[in-house]
Amino acid sequence: MAIFLLKTALALSCFFSATQAEVFTSIGQMTDLIFTERELVQSLKEYIKAEESKLEAVKSWANKLDLLTLVSTSDPEGFLAHPVNAYKLVKRLNMEWSELESLVLQDPSDGFISNMSVHRQYFPDEEDEKGAAKALMRLQDTYRLDSESFSKGKLPGVRYSALLTVDDCFDMGKLAYNENDYYHSVLWMQQALRQMDAGEDAKTLKADILDYLSYSVYQMGDLQRAIELTRRLVAIDPSHQRARGNLRYFERLLSKELRDIGQSQQELADERPIQLDTYERPKDYLPEREVYEALCRGEGIKMTPRRQSRLFCRYQDGNRNPRLLLKPMKEEDEWDSPHIVRFLEALSDEEIEKIKELAKPKLARATVRDPKTGVLTVAHYRVSKSAWLEGEDDPVIARVNQRIEDITGLSVDTAELLQVANYGVGGQYEPHYDFSRKDEPDAFKSLGTGNRVATFLNYMSDVEAGGATVFPDFGAAIWPRKGTAVFWYNLFKSGEGDYRTRHAACPVLVGSKWVSNKWIHERGQEFRRSCGLTEVE
Repeated sequence: MAIFLLKTALALSCFFSATQAEVFTSIGQMTDLIFTERELVQSLKEYIKAEESKLEAVKSWANKLDLLTLVSTSDPEGFLAHPVNAYKLVKRLNMEWSELESLVLQDPSDGFISNMSVHRQYFPDEEDEKGAAKALMRLQDTYRLDSESFSKGKLPGVRYSALLTVDDCFDMGKLAYNENDYYHSVLWMQQALRQMDAGEDAKTLKADILDYLSYSVYQMGDLQRAIELTRRLVAIDPSHQRARGNLRYFERLLSKELRDIGQSQQELADERPIQLDTYERPKDYLPEREVYEALCRGEGIKMTPRRQSRLFCRYQDGNRNPRLLLKPMKEEDEWDSPHIVRFLEALSDEEIEKIKELAKPKLARATVRDPKTGVLTVAHYRVSKSAWLEGEDDPVIARVNQRIEDITGLSVDTAELLQVANYGVGGQYEPHYDFSRKDEPDAFKSLGTGNRVATFLNYMSDVEAGGATVFPDFGAAIWPRKGTAVFWYNLFKSGEGDYRTRHAACPVLVGSKWVSNKWIHERGQEFRRSCGLTEVE
């Protein structure tokens, strides 16, 4: 068993980079951990079986000697008068008790511990756990899901049930608290308290929950509720010095506030349950956050009947390209201006599986190109893993590249390699431009192929919930459909960037999202897409 697990662990090393804190960013790679855990469970069961077998042998020996010593101790001399009894006593004490000692000293856990040691180097670490927890909070915000929805597993499109315990909710709240994220700390500590008040058993103490919750509520500016919760804490633990001090401080602050507005001290209202909208979520660095998240939920989409009437479907033969004449591509308009189209049956299931097979060993935390230096770097606003595939890697990649060229009429000789991405827990890519702006002229300088003129995006999986591609500027949302691809131009014919194409990959709520991108550059398109002097499409 140990040898089998060692081979499995060595195989797993192909899927995990030396850098930790990346496991949660790819569902595709996390599936390997499922099988690792299954093997560890089997190893644990074998250890338990060995321990039970050992204990059974010791119990049998003890029961046999218990009966024997009851007889022997009642008449020691008479018992030993029988020469066989005398011989067997000597034999037992000289040999058999030593054998029993050796049996007791045996440690069946050695195999299990060895297997754990083999696999532990590929386990998620503390940063992974933190990243996964933050992903749940991101999903909570984007899709306006309360903590109870997560705790009870009430998510759209789920096939398997999953519950969060009091201890799980407490750990989520504590993580947010330690990050000074009091908004989420309140939501998760409140859920932990709600489940504990409902009678759920937990290792976490109610006093600890109230301690974190009361101070987080205070940080959110709700003095009355902070006082209510702190009073509950003091009632449970009268010796809690910090709680007693906080209570006096909170009460003085409230009295001052009431005096300032000319009101007398009033009896505090009964504690009200904290809901998702009880407190306003703090603003962050992203100006279009609300629009972006609304589109991810399918809200605020600006598809009017008039715009819908301008959208058509057609057969695309690539301007009578020989490879498309007999089997033209099915093309649908997704948006009129800027023009975004979707190609149906752009990839077959066999091609998708081959691309995933080639990409999986190469997956690494997705990067973005630094606008100042042009160097690829990890960014917190892009949670996924990606791999870059060349046409020489496999005939399938070469065929996909050629198909993109045939469909779009653009040369892919100067395009970037095919980038395959798999999104992890709450995987996303916040609003961004694919092209480089005027304030970042060196973004693609090292490539020597000009700016990104167009984007060809293949969807390689269906997604049960979430994961849309949205365009906040003009209110469009495009949902993943396995085997289809979407295409749009990032630059006007004048070469100026089309700032309307700022887009985002919404967090994946349920499912595993696989995509492949082909960014087509300006160089080589001189005779394929005519230039213009004005910003026209």
